[in-house]
Amino acid sequence: MHILINKKNLIFDNYKAKCSVGKRGIGLKRKEGDLITPKGKYKIKYILYRKDRVKIQSKIKKIIIKKEMGWCDDPSSEKYNKLIKLPSMYKYEKLYRKENVYDIIIVLNYNMNPIIKNKGSAIFIHVAKKNYKKTEGCVAIKKAHLLKLTKELKRGTTVLIGNQK
Repeated sequence: MHILINKKNLIFDNYKAKCSVGKRGIGLKRKEGDLITPKGKYKIKYILYRKDRVKIQSKIKKIIIKKEMGWCDDPSSEKYNKLIKLPSMYKYEKLYRKENVYDIIIVLNYNMNPIIKNKGSAIFIHVAKKNYKKTEGCVAIKKAHLLKLTKELKRGTTVLIGNQK
């Protein structure tokens, strides 16, 4: 199964969901914080989710988001582009939030093998804000679409961002 993503939609099988991407669109990601959603072919590592807010059914590995979880986006850290335990002396994204954008996170293997410092981190498919506000480089879709998507995911599912086949 493939998930295709362009700047307006996320498509899998015969299912199409409106999405938002990075403020600077889809393209070659040059560095941390450049607001570009990286074009390319990715695998899904696992799903992070808020057990208190959603029930997830998936064949993909699932990890419950706890209050002390974060994602390191600080290139000077050894844990750059990895799930971390808070508090941390380095910059990070807090995963346990009041707003629902991180209720479900599909973690893509962007810049993971090997991890290249400052090449970009925390590239996820997550819940979109109500007005589909642009992201910092992630792909965001409605929570209902994300719940449907997680049910369909299989181990070998690939995510194609941009217009390649």
